[in-house]
Amino acid sequence: MSQSTFDDDDLFGEAAEETRAEVEEHLAAARDALPDPDAVWTTDADNVLGALNGLKSALDAGDALEHVRSAKKAYVLGERADAFEDAEDLEAEITELESLVGDIESAAEEVSSLTGTVPAIRGALQDAADGDDE
Repeated sequence: MSQSTFDDDDLFGEAAEETRAEVEEHLAAARDALPDPDAVWTTDADNVLGALNGLKSALDAGDALEHVRSAKKAYVLGERADAFEDAEDLEAEITELESLVGDIESAAEEVSSLTGTVPAIRGALQDAADGDDE
């Protein structure tokens, strides 16, 4: 039977490894929760509004934002505790995913705006065309 160690350095090393693993798990979960690239790019829609609605649905980042946030919390905790010997890779990946999720959310907001604007423009164009017929 092996003897458990309660040495502070050993415990700190274990905690640092667990914190890094937690960050990596959240980053992997964030990547898994990102929208499917093909769903964002292709459409079976018959019209622009259908394409916009499909794109709006495809741009749902789901739980990716929460996983990035959780990864960043664990990273900040580990970084402030000086628990990581080499964490540049984690920091870079967090920054990259944070930016990507932000871009996805911004695009989704723009698409949402267009889904309201495009039908209004179409209606106005139809009204204008009907005015020419009179």
